[in-house]
Amino acid sequence: MADLVDTARELARRLLETPLPRRWSHVQAVAAKADRISGAVPSEDREVLVASAWLHDVGYSPDLVDTGFHSLDGGRWLRREHFNERIAALVAHHSCAWLEADERGLGEALAAEFPREETAVTDAICCADMTTGPDGQDFEVLDRLAEIRSRYGPEHLVTRFIGRAEPEMVAAVRRTQRRLAGVHQPM
Repeated sequence: MADLVDTARELARRLLETPLPRRWSHVQAVAAKADRISGAVPSEDREVLVASAWLHDVGYSPDLVDTGFHSLDGGRWLRREHFNERIAALVAHHSCAWLEADERGLGEALAAEFPREETAVTDAICCADMTTGPDGQDFEVLDRLAEIRSRYGPEHLVTRFIGRAEPEMVAAVRRTQRRLAGVHQPM
């Protein structure tokens, strides 16, 4: 597990630590949480989960901004760098990004470029991201969604996206929590 995760951590650090220290704090905490909750995914997927968590927000890096949509920009960059294709797709679609892509007029591009999986891994990435605040603090998912809304304001595109994505985000967090508790629920 070390090589892929170490490479992902170093890439994220290089892209985020200096230009976006607050985002870097968030990413470090999301990756640590993904590691802690990795028991919610099959053992063969744990490395992919943690590496994806390290890379989920690299698209915010000023060096990578293309469309202005961090999920798509991050996934595209990972693909250009010949990084693991599954991880590039997980980054591109993390935390219900397909719904935000629709809000941004990029839904068709995202769908055409990256396959979307619906697995315990996607749930766990969403769980780690949507229960971790912008400074790395722990949140309950509904509190995290409220924090995002308050940060962006009622008219912002991200707030509209969160309104659409909330049911699926909450469901992904709850499924992950049930898996960790040993209660298997179908996807």
